[in-house]
Amino acid sequence: MDVAELSDRTEINEALNRYTIAIDTGEFDRLDTVFTSDAQIDYTESGGVAAAYAEVKPWLAANLPAFSQKRMHTLGQVSIVFANTRDEARVTAYFHNPMLIADGRSGDGTERLVEVGGIYHHTFVRTDAGWRSRRLHEQVVWTRGF
Repeated sequence: MDVAELSDRTEINEALNRYTIAIDTGEFDRLDTVFTSDAQIDYTESGGVAAAYAEVKPWLAANLPAFSQKRMHTLGQVSIVFANTRDEARVTAYFHNPMLIADGRSGDGTERLVEVGGIYHHTFVRTDAGWRSRRLHEQVVWTRGF
């Protein structure tokens, strides 16, 4: 592995970190540094939408607040496989996403923990602004607490 490849891998990992921080903090404008403007995103396995980034970003802002601001992703098992040109990469990352949601069952305003575990499948491309995701499919492997 040469220095250029190490640099590319680090930049892609940093983009993955920016993604989870943007989602967890609700700072959705940070996603502009993760996705290409024409990116396609598919959250259907977790009850979300499949659409272009321009449509998904406001959808996230409208729907994720149901989980309060108490969201916290962790990523692991990141695999990066470069295409022959080294300007595209298939990236998979295992995720665990615990969140708190209002517990309508109790009626007293308490929150309950819900969790999603799965795999993010990205296609990253090299752009003038650095590595960006052109495609994301969120594969749900398990849930708990819903």
